[in-house]
Amino acid sequence: MADRRRINGPVGTTIPPIYDDASEKKSEVARATRSRPANVIRKMYLKTGVTPSASGSAYLEIESSGNGGSGLKLSCSVHGPRALPRSTPFSPHIILSTHVKFAPFATKQRRGYIRDPIERDLGTHLEAALRGSIIADRWPKSGVDIIISIVEGEQDRETSKAQGIEAWDTMNALSGCITVASAALADAGIDCVDTVAGGVAALVQDAGDDAAPSIVVDPIPSEHDKVLAACCIAYLPTRQEVTNLWFKGDLPASDMDVYTQLVEKGIQASKSANRVLVDCLNETVG
Repeated sequence: MADRRRINGPVGTTIPPIYDDASEKKSEVARATRSRPANVIRKMYLKTGVTPSASGSAYLEIESSGNGGSGLKLSCSVHGPRALPRSTPFSPHIILSTHVKFAPFATKQRRGYIRDPIERDLGTHLEAALRGSIIADRWPKSGVDIIISIVEGEQDRETSKAQGIEAWDTMNALSGCITVASAALADAGIDCVDTVAGGVAALVQDAGDDAAPSIVVDPIPSEHDKVLAACCIAYLPTRQEVTNLWFKGDLPASDMDVYTQLVEKGIQASKSANRVLVDCLNETVG
């Protein structure tokens, strides 16, 4: 039975109306343009030990686009390694469990309290990326839980879900999840073969359909006219290994040079993020 005395708020967020003069021509909102070079990622802030009750934790913040848009803010906590229940079958290696969830207020469209397919896909890709870096046979019949909360998603106020750029924003979120989870694992003292970091590269097209496409790292979809393809890479720089590769886009399979260049640029972006990760860990140890 519904509670008739409770006034429920709107399902989605609302934007205050703007009233224009009917005699004036409605001007379009100027689209932000990319001010960074094509091979430079945005500035990021990374800090470990933000959750005292967890075995390890980290917080990652990436700067916004600078045109009223929101940046990316992630919080990760690691619980474990812990012994599994007796009823669990014996496992010679550690059992990794990842959980990625958007906060209800993280994006323009209000999120639900139950994980949607996008969040479950992020958790699956994150588990594959971290499994290649953890030395799993150090903890037989043990488990570790990695919980990531996306406090603020990367979505401009002027953009809408109807423009179809939410899928490209998801790749940036996965890249941040990989980097902040790697920092939290190191803070928890879990042995890894290397520090894994995420990077994104995209094939974009600007200035109309006649312009030649170009490849940029750490893309912001609202800064480009069209995003043709993108890839998110989890990379181990010391071992020179890729633990996870997620490609999305519509490119001909015969043009292998574009695929190779996207992967190379994605590795370059992950190396840049890994330098920030290593500096943060050195400051924590020092």
